[in-house]
Amino acid sequence: MSMTAHLNPSRRKGVYLRLMWRSLAPGTTIRWGNILWPAALVAAVLAGWEGAVRVLAVPEIILPAPSAIAAYLVRRDTLFLSHLWPTLLQTIGGFALAVIGGILLAVVVSLTDIGRRGLMPLLVIAQIVPKIAVAPLLMLWFGLGSLSRVLIAFLVSFFPMVINTASGLGSVGEETVLLGRSLARSRLQFFMKIQLPHALPHIFDGMKISITLAIIGVIVAEFVSSQKGLGYLIMFANGMLDTVMMMSAITVLSAVGLALYGLIALAGRLVVYWGSANEA
Repeated sequence: MSMTAHLNPSRRKGVYLRLMWRSLAPGTTIRWGNILWPAALVAAVLAGWEGAVRVLAVPEIILPAPSAIAAYLVRRDTLFLSHLWPTLLQTIGGFALAVIGGILLAVVVSLTDIGRRGLMPLLVIAQIVPKIAVAPLLMLWFGLGSLSRVLIAFLVSFFPMVINTASGLGSVGEETVLLGRSLARSRLQFFMKIQLPHALPHIFDGMKISITLAIIGVIVAEFVSSQKGLGYLIMFANGMLDTVMMMSAITVLSAVGLALYGLIALAGRLVVYWGSANEA
């Protein structure tokens, strides 16, 4: 049962807004610490990298300086933007399929004996198969377009959604289950009011893992066959021995992955203001 269930609708809305605000601002010192410490570490690494390259006179083809990468990104921003969009859209497509399919499969696994005893072992076996080995087959079956790359991203990223969601649905305490079943009018109401909210922190944790894996899946697919995207750009730069272009593409890819992860973490703080997703 929700802690605001006994309140009238207007007061319940006010309580929810206050809780949501607290989740967004749990403490200014802690929030700034979480930002400044990683930023300081990154700045120190970049400064050390820049200094080492200049002092040791490392050739640009071996390791370009961060300043050279930044300058190249500014100079060729149109190139990277044109290759960013295919990778980003395919990543979001594969991730969306993984979230929807993973949650649905987790519900089947958690709530049915057939799913738990029959489907779960098959999912584990499917996860063991290297996805790079499946990529050529998907290219053969679905062509060399975006669909095959989206499917590869889905295959790479859906398993954490299944595992985390199933873990969340199954982690409701026995006392809560007994109380919920005595108060709920139906099995569906028990699922929607108790099990699903209880699993939301786990679902968002799974989404954080899945979004990073979806990016990896798309890049692997672009390595296999693509004429556009950041993965293609990395392979092209590798063939041309253009280390600055390669490192610039990796920098853009890292920034995109960090931004997507941050969006999911923010969504978790808004939706799951009471759970572990709020702590990430």
